[in-house]
Amino acid sequence: MTSTSLPTILTGDRTTGPLHLGHYIGSLRARVALQHEARQFLLLADTQALTDNVGRHQRVTANVIEVALDYLAVGIDPAKSTICIQSQVPELAELSQYLLNLVTVARLERNPTIKEEIRLRGFERDIPAGFLTYPVSQAADITAFKATHVPVGDDQLPMIEQTNELVRRFNHTVEREVLVECAPVLSAVPRLPGIDGKAKMSKSLGNAIALGATPDEIAQAVKDMYTDPGHLRVSDPGKVEGNVVFAFLDAFEPDVQKVDALKAHYRRGGLGDSVVKQVLNERLQALLEPIRTRRREREADRGEVLEVLRRGTLRAREVAGQTLSEVKRAMGLTYFEH
Repeated sequence: MTSTSLPTILTGDRTTGPLHLGHYIGSLRARVALQHEARQFLLLADTQALTDNVGRHQRVTANVIEVALDYLAVGIDPAKSTICIQSQVPELAELSQYLLNLVTVARLERNPTIKEEIRLRGFERDIPAGFLTYPVSQAADITAFKATHVPVGDDQLPMIEQTNELVRRFNHTVEREVLVECAPVLSAVPRLPGIDGKAKMSKSLGNAIALGATPDEIAQAVKDMYTDPGHLRVSDPGKVEGNVVFAFLDAFEPDVQKVDALKAHYRRGGLGDSVVKQVLNERLQALLEPIRTRRREREADRGEVLEVLRRGTLRAREVAGQTLSEVKRAMGLTYFEH
C-alpha cells in the first residue's frame, strides 16, 4: 500500500496538563497502533486550550512539551506520526476564518458538546467567542490535513457531524470537491471513570492518575478508589457495577478470565476490596513503569523534544498550506497568481 492510499488520521489534545490513564485508554493506545497503518497527525491544541484559560496562558504553553513527552513515552514515533503545535500552524487560523462564514451562531449554540461544556464551565451567556467557535476551529484542524478518520469519544460525535456539515457547505458554495468528510473512530473501551467514581477522569478534578505517576502515587490512587459502599465485610456480596476498581481492571487487565473470576468471587462474597486493589495496583505498576522510564529519559533532553516538535510542525504546515491554497483558489482569493 502506498503512502497516498493510507487513511489520514487527525487527533490531538488540549495542552492544559500532562496526560493521564483516561487519555491512554481512550485514544493514546490506539494512536500507537494506528501510526503503523495510517498517515497520522497529532495536534497539540494550545490555541483551543486558550479559549477558556484566559490569564492562565503560561500553564497552557508550558504543558505543550509535557504532552509531547507523554506522546513519546507511550510509544508515538515521530518518524511515523507528525506531532505539531496548533498555534505554530497559522494556516489553521486562516482556514477557520473562512469556515466561520458558513455557520451561524445559533447552529454553534445548538452543538450538544458545546452546550454541555458551557454548562460545566458556568459560562451561561457570558461565553468567550473563541470557545463558542471551538467546533469551527476543530473543523479547520481536521480539514486542513484532509483527515479521513478522527478518533473521538462518543461525546465528540457532534463535532464530527458539524465538521462534515461545513465540508459539504464549503464544497457546495465553491461548486467543487475541495475538502473531504471524515469518519469518527470510536474507542471500544468505555470512558474511564475518575478514582472517586463520580465523574470522568480529569486532572482538574483531582481524580486522575498521570502517565508519569510515581509508584507511591499509583498505589495511593488505587487505595483511594471508590468501590462498593455496601461491601462492609469481606464475607458480604459486593457489586461490580459502578465499582471503579473493576472498571480499571476491565480496561487494563488483558487476562479477561482472571477478571471474570474476580468479579464472580466478589459478587458471591469472600473477596476483600484490598485484595482486588492489590491486583489492580500490580497491573498499573507494570503498565506505567516503562512509560515513566521512557518519559524520564526524554525529559533529560528537552531540546530534542522541541526539535521533534519543530520538524513535525514544519511538516504539518506544508500539508495545511497545500489545502489552504486549494481553498483560496476555489474562493478566488488568488489575486497575484498568473
